[in-house]
Amino acid sequence: MSSIFDSLPSRRAIIERRHVVEAIETAIASATDKRSPREIIVAGLRDALAAGRAEVSRRLALNPTRGREAVAAQAFLMDQLIRILYDATVAHVYPNNNPTTAERMALIAVGGYGRGEMAPHSDVDLGFILPYKATGWTEQVIEAMLYSLWDLGLKVGHSSRSIDETIRMAKSDLTIRTALLEARFIWGERAIFEEVSRRFDADVMQGTARTFIADKLAEREERHQRMGDSRYVVEPNVKEGKGSLRDLHALFWIGKYVYRVRSVAELVEVGLLTRAELSQFQKAENFLWAVRCHLHEISGRAEDRLTFDLQLEVANRMGFIERRGRSGVERFMRFYFLNAKVVGDLTGVFLAHLDDAFAQRGRRYIRNIPAFFRRPRRLDGFILDRGRITIPSDDFLQADPVRMIEIFALADKHDLAIHPNTMRALNRDANLIDARVRNDPRANALFLDVLTSQRDPEKVLRWMNEAGVFGRFVPDFGRVVAQMQFDMYHHYTVDEHTIRAIGLLARIEKGELKDDHPIASAIIGKITSRRVLYVAVLLHDIAKGRGGDHSILGAEVAGKLCPRLGLSPAETETVAWLVRHHLLMSATAFKRDLADYKTILDFVEVVQSHERLRLLVLLTIVDIRAVGPGVWNGWKRQLIAELHDAAEELIRPGHKQRGRAERIAEKRELLQAALDIEEKRFHRLVDRFPDAYWIAEPQDILEHNARHLLKAGTDSLSITAEVYPERGATLVTVYAADHPGLFYRIAGAIHLAGGSIIDARIHTLKDGTALDNLLVQTPLGGAFDQPQQLERITRAIEDALDNRHKLMARLDQRPLARTRAEAFEVAPSVLINNKASNRFTVVEVMARDRPALLLSLAYALFQSKVMVHSAHVATFGERAVDTFYLTDLFGGKIESKARLATLEKRLLDAASGQAEDLLESAARYV
Repeated sequence: MSSIFDSLPSRRAIIERRHVVEAIETAIASATDKRSPREIIVAGLRDALAAGRAEVSRRLALNPTRGREAVAAQAFLMDQLIRILYDATVAHVYPNNNPTTAERMALIAVGGYGRGEMAPHSDVDLGFILPYKATGWTEQVIEAMLYSLWDLGLKVGHSSRSIDETIRMAKSDLTIRTALLEARFIWGERAIFEEVSRRFDADVMQGTARTFIADKLAEREERHQRMGDSRYVVEPNVKEGKGSLRDLHALFWIGKYVYRVRSVAELVEVGLLTRAELSQFQKAENFLWAVRCHLHEISGRAEDRLTFDLQLEVANRMGFIERRGRSGVERFMRFYFLNAKVVGDLTGVFLAHLDDAFAQRGRRYIRNIPAFFRRPRRLDGFILDRGRITIPSDDFLQADPVRMIEIFALADKHDLAIHPNTMRALNRDANLIDARVRNDPRANALFLDVLTSQRDPEKVLRWMNEAGVFGRFVPDFGRVVAQMQFDMYHHYTVDEHTIRAIGLLARIEKGELKDDHPIASAIIGKITSRRVLYVAVLLHDIAKGRGGDHSILGAEVAGKLCPRLGLSPAETETVAWLVRHHLLMSATAFKRDLADYKTILDFVEVVQSHERLRLLVLLTIVDIRAVGPGVWNGWKRQLIAELHDAAEELIRPGHKQRGRAERIAEKRELLQAALDIEEKRFHRLVDRFPDAYWIAEPQDILEHNARHLLKAGTDSLSITAEVYPERGATLVTVYAADHPGLFYRIAGAIHLAGGSIIDARIHTLKDGTALDNLLVQTPLGGAFDQPQQLERITRAIEDALDNRHKLMARLDQRPLARTRAEAFEVAPSVLINNKASNRFTVVEVMARDRPALLLSLAYALFQSKVMVHSAHVATFGERAVDTFYLTDLFGGKIESKARLATLEKRLLDAASGQAEDLLESAARYV
């Protein structure tokens, strides 16, 4: 038996090979039915596999953090089954009492199985190595074994090659070479395996170490990019992501290829890891393997992505409970990210050791680590080692801990990398950063230089965070390091989100994102409080996870920290204001009707100045975009721009000279020029529009609607659907006779067509008709842009408005998809505000996002006999916030307390109940 299983306790409790063999032999000998020997063998192995898996699972449940033991037990179980299968196959299925030299084979485990590591549903990676070309007998045996393994329900990765073929393919294919690097003999002819090993070393590995390392690092880089290029994504891939098991395995592969080590422990002997680093390696590997095993057991398949629903169950299995205001799942995920950070730290140190080892031989092994400087040069006491800033002695940082801030300022100033060995020293000595260092004016000035750098502050701040210096120098930031929020909206941990936001701000300032952020790019050069903005971005989420409103608590942190950083009282006040109100602009833009004058007045009353408006725009944009890929889109860009322009107009001196009447007149003139139709016809058209319509819609929509109505002529129903690229959505315009429930039926039709409404403006024209503009997106957040999709939406609305019985029947029959949001508990709430608008009752509903939520709410409003004038849908991960501007059927605010109470109850029922029940009641109503 291979020594890799020597430490596995009570192996015979997992599987006793002798007993299984005896049971199979007895069954074959006493068989009276017509079952073939292979069927009897498979039946015996199936029982042994089930019993072995149950024992491994029982052990994992008793010791849920012992991942290495669990994966070793799975590999041991598989070894024994394959040995039994091979012996039984050649004895009873295809016996060969006198095999020739060619009729021999070696069974080897490759890949992770070769390392002796298998998660419950990992592939069984097998190699059948033959001395020469396959014979009829060897083909029969291999085929019988594979069919038996498949019959056992195993997923088998396999190859069958001669020794020559194996070596030839290993030379040309990196994947095969890596798999063979971890090849382990299981059964058969050991001499064949030893010959392959000897030739693999001599013919494949010799002289190719530099190429292998470069290829492996390139492969690693590509994998990281594919997986999100951050170890702090909130739904990480435990096997393939950054900071995952694959990164640890890559270190071992490189060490094994270069130094021929047989185990991770031997990396210490060759100087690639210290004993302390080996301990970190083994602890991180053990934890990650435990997480992966639990993922497989919970999902019943080879699931390696730690999704939100699985995070809850894994955290519970591994014993993480609520403590100090943090839920068990948040504590578990923080521990996960800290282990991912350890993997990243080990990677840097490992590669530095390897680079040094190659440098001593007068060469570099990879192009990833630059070597611009061959001779060390002094730099404020620091030195340069082949292009990387490092320390001259091991106690250099300890002699003056302020140097731990200075080194990052120098790295930023001179565009230098920091030597991994120095990063290790920084991690070691970071605890020397105490109150004296934090209050040192020089240290704070250096930190502020890094934060507000016009070069690449994101890169250097991330290094500072990786070294543990950031969290020690700014303890409030240290509290959010590796902290996740258990929701679907945020893609990264709080510290990673913050650093990315700072990086985005720097890129906007350098003019790199003009197409994505035209307003931000235009105004960033006009601000006078540049360092205020950068500090505000740093602090905007710094108080998350403290059990209160993080905006209020963060403003308190700003009031204490900013003077320490050297900001003036006025700057400190502005930073605190920005942190306190950093959600104001997004909440106003996405959840309020920007055509309502009161909305802009309320917003400006808080903002008050041009400078604060500009700062808030920039902070809002980088905050939203840094949440994660796809969160920022054209719709949000347009809404932020509209709010900025409206607020700027109100703040600007002399704005009253361009009031409501003047704006309407200007829009009418522009529309008349664009349409180029006779004046009488134009006036007949536009006289139908109420003043509120002119204010509510931008100029391009006014033109679109006008052409729509002109084309409709005397038709009582006209519908168009077309791509609206400025907002990343599809614009659906419906012109119809106005009646109660119109919005509800349109919403139902769009739901049936597979769309989601993100914004809706409902206009009642002076002649009693309705003109509704709705922005619609696909379930993935994009625009419907195919002709058949647009036609499907149009036809669905026509059917709904012409024959509502058909709509209700189809809604009743349509199954509602299960979504990832169901992993979260979101307490529904309804807020009714009669002060937010001078004309409308504003209702805001928060609920867990689900298919047809807006439809359910629209039906509740229909039941309540109210008119919907605009609807605004904002989605924050699993939370949806839908805002409606309502009046009663006579156009007035809803003032009656009884009516408001009934309205609130119906909306709460719609928000919290099952949508299927609501649609059934709708069908019965009809």
